[in-house]
Amino acid sequence: MKTGVKICGLMDSDGLRSACETGADWIGFVFFAKSPRFVTPQEAAELVASYRGTLPKIVGLFVKASDEQIAATLSTVRLDILQLYDTPERARAIKARFGLPVWLSCAITDQNDLPTESDLDGYVIEPRAPDNASRPGGNGISLDWTLLQSWHSPAPWMLAGGLNPDNIAQAIAASGAPAVDVSSGVETAPGRKSPALIRNFIKNARGTCAPDRK
Repeated sequence: MKTGVKICGLMDSDGLRSACETGADWIGFVFFAKSPRFVTPQEAAELVASYRGTLPKIVGLFVKASDEQIAATLSTVRLDILQLYDTPERARAIKARFGLPVWLSCAITDQNDLPTESDLDGYVIEPRAPDNASRPGGNGISLDWTLLQSWHSPAPWMLAGGLNPDNIAQAIAASGAPAVDVSSGVETAPGRKSPALIRNFIKNARGTCAPDRK
């Protein structure tokens, strides 16, 4: 099976077009105001409308969001999946409220942090943010990929944090990740995606298959 790829933090039409045309499986918009990749729901809707081809699945990223924020976003832009930085309990409530697949972002320090709940639709596994970070997420830091070698996830999952075209093949081989999520690793500046880096990232990710754990 080919490795799934998500290009997150899209902010402009060039990045969106490159992600779509080079075969990304998911594209992500960040609806968190403290992020340098923040877009409003209206901006995301305009970007989606600007692309005339077939779009991948659209993921909306939310951090400790209220029902009202999520509802307002969904009334403006179509989202296929909600990616949440929140508790498992809150993720379940949001899934029940909105009827959309929910991916829970999980910050990992060691194997004891790996999720065990099987009632969510997916997990984004990434390193724990530094104590002084202003936002959650990988923050360009790589996880110890070997922590995931013997893990049998209770739900579909993807690897995030510190990934780029140069290390993605090694990351997949070391972690066994069936899918990967990248943002800053395909940028020339925060929020400015490079079509060449996106193309090389997807090429290198797809050139590596996660090991079969059956």
